[in-house]
Amino acid sequence: MTALHTPITEEQIRALKVGDAVTISGIVFTGRDAVHKYLHEGGALPPGVDLRGGVIYHCGPVMMKQDDGSWKCTAAGPTTSIREEPYQGDIIHQFGVRGVIGKGGLGEKTLAACQADGCVYLHAIGGAAQVLAECVKKVRNVYFLEEFGSPEAIWELEVENFPAVVTMDSHGGSLHKEVFAASAAELAKRL
Repeated sequence: MTALHTPITEEQIRALKVGDAVTISGIVFTGRDAVHKYLHEGGALPPGVDLRGGVIYHCGPVMMKQDDGSWKCTAAGPTTSIREEPYQGDIIHQFGVRGVIGKGGLGEKTLAACQADGCVYLHAIGGAAQVLAECVKKVRNVYFLEEFGSPEAIWELEVENFPAVVTMDSHGGSLHKEVFAASAAELAKRL
């Protein structure tokens, strides 16, 4: 198990391979469809959001407003990442992202960006939203809440020992491609 703390260096990312288990501590920013499309089309990050050396989490967390005005994260499961494929590679490159967390994998454009820019795709456990929320120690801020709504907003999360597995690395390795090829080979045997 490799412990990563944001900001993450390119050297740390280049040392990881498909199949490596990691924990992430530090700051993670959520980002889903609306944010990716907005950034891809030239939108600016809000002041205070710096993705360089950071991690984007494909997540629409469930948040509860507390009596003191702060937010508490009650569910933080990954959302399906492939919807971000048209944008993700460019965002990795433009903003210096070192890690993307989600589920289900991404495609060739993102894999190429991971190789070129030193990034990994990390698979989080689907169906464990409440367990993963326990890793969120503090909700530091929220951006674009009014513009995009709660699930699509950028939530700035302080996490501790958030578990994930590298399924796309910076060397061109992709567990998703391996599984697809193995499945296709098995299917061909049965046809």
